[in-house]
Amino acid sequence: MAEVATNLRERVVEQVRSEIVSGRIAPGTIYSVPGLASELGMSTTPVREALLELSRAGFLTPLRNRGFRVEPTSLQDLENIFDLRVLLESYALVEVAKQRPTDTAPLVALADAVAEAVDKHDVPAYIETDRQFHESLVSRAENPQLTRIVMGLRGEMRLYGIDSTEGRERQRASVGEHYRVIELASAGDTEGIAALIARHILEWKPLFRAALAATPTAKVARAAPAR
Repeated sequence: MAEVATNLRERVVEQVRSEIVSGRIAPGTIYSVPGLASELGMSTTPVREALLELSRAGFLTPLRNRGFRVEPTSLQDLENIFDLRVLLESYALVEVAKQRPTDTAPLVALADAVAEAVDKHDVPAYIETDRQFHESLVSRAENPQLTRIVMGLRGEMRLYGIDSTEGRERQRASVGEHYRVIELASAGDTEGIAALIARHILEWKPLFRAALAATPTAKVARAAPAR
């Protein structure tokens, strides 16, 4: 039973996080625990636990007897996260490349999963598989603190516009970059991998900035996200 509850909580976390970071749910929207539980066909316990987990990560703010409000993010927040991601992920991948990894099959499998999500136009799957790929890659620097910080920054970033026409084009471009990162790491090309990961991150910036600037704040709280 505990395993089932954990899986349900993780399912809710993945769905709600994807809705928030992709911008499909506007800042100011309020998630109701009973409403969301009813929509998903599950009890309130895993839903409440999932929303509490997302509130600890900064995505939501709990409101007494009302639910959980989606927190806004600013253009300056976005700039700060991009700056830190480039700095830290470049360092991490240089450390990985210094090792010249040969056991790259797990990374290739994750890159394949990202490619499959893009082919299916499945944005939530793209977000999740892309997260898994980068976590697996960065963790090879063998610095758990660095991995935790990098993934925390990735989690904070709002991917507004990711399911637009431009966002889908950028998703497709990122697929090839994932395979190239693996090749550069295996070759020990520290300069090449630092340049590629910086470009891989920064190519998203204009898209996210434009979409975030155009994102309205929810005027009316909803009991649960619209479908």
